[in-house]
Amino acid sequence: MSSTGFKENSSVVEPTLRLWLENHAQSLDNGDCDPETVVHKLAAAGVLKIGVAPGQGDITDAVEAVASVAYHSLAAAFVLWGQRAFIEYLLQSPNDALRERLLSELLSGRLAGATGLSNAMKYLSGIESLQLQAQATSDGWQLDGQLQWVTNLRKSGYVVAAAVARPSDAPPFIMALPGELAGLQRSDDLQLMGLQSSNTAALTLSGVRVGREWLLHDDARVFLPTVRPAFLGLQCGLSIGLARRALAQARQHLHGAGGVLEHVLRQQVKALDDLVARLKQGLLGGQFLQQPGAVFRLRIGMAESVSSAVQLELQASGGKAFLSHHGDAFARRWRESAFIPIVTPSLVQLRAELARQGQAQ
Repeated sequence: MSSTGFKENSSVVEPTLRLWLENHAQSLDNGDCDPETVVHKLAAAGVLKIGVAPGQGDITDAVEAVASVAYHSLAAAFVLWGQRAFIEYLLQSPNDALRERLLSELLSGRLAGATGLSNAMKYLSGIESLQLQAQATSDGWQLDGQLQWVTNLRKSGYVVAAAVARPSDAPPFIMALPGELAGLQRSDDLQLMGLQSSNTAALTLSGVRVGREWLLHDDARVFLPTVRPAFLGLQCGLSIGLARRALAQARQHLHGAGGVLEHVLRQQVKALDDLVARLKQGLLGGQFLQQPGAVFRLRIGMAESVSSAVQLELQASGGKAFLSHHGDAFARRWRESAFIPIVTPSLVQLRAELARQGQAQ
């Protein structure tokens, strides 16, 4: 039986960070842990450099890093996804000067990066219109609008990516917006059921003036399909890590006793391993650029793997799951598993897009 379904890829995340995540998973979820510390912890462990710095692997290694963090804490992994996704936008942007200015700050954790492109990904699939509008100025644009749900808006300093509509037929564009811009207002943290230490809030832009030096790409319709495989691939890391942990807990409860649940466990491990292998192959081979439906189906399949794995953990643990002494961590994973299907793009949105394209789900 493959070991990857039972435990994290321990070579990706150093022991100090794994121990910190394990000890703080509950407080990261319920908000008792200072959210300002999360990016610093990830940076200190070198996780943010995976797939970026020379000799630090590729995008599939970054997916494994997200999965390894999610094995212990989905809240921390959600922050990592936001930070690493913004870094990926910067890496794929033609704005060399902006990359030179921001990359070291992001990799060191001195600056938090937020992926505010959830609305844009839905726009790309024709699900909703863009929520930010631009008026040209002499040296850039004036922006107005709202972003309803953005993660990793660290109060001590952040930069957020956003897609912006133009008033004419010109294509929308992608901007990086530093948090200190006048007229950019961050709400209080959203009162989520979990993931409270993730610095998740809403943004309102009222007459925000921003210069052209902050432009990530001048055509969102070109840029978004290019970064979408990494955006979704890194997002799949959330499902991979959570499913692996639930399967590991199920195995621990079963103690190798055999029976029908052991058979189900083996099936789920193999199914998850197959999905991970297909994801990595598609990311490295570039198939998802021309066949986005393939990564949509993998994202759906991995979310379903999470649901099945948590259900199996519940069945393997039995009544212990409802005893607070034994079941607190399971209750957190249950909440985490409920979040996976609604992360943008949600499973409903992905299935709708596949149906629109006439592709099997």
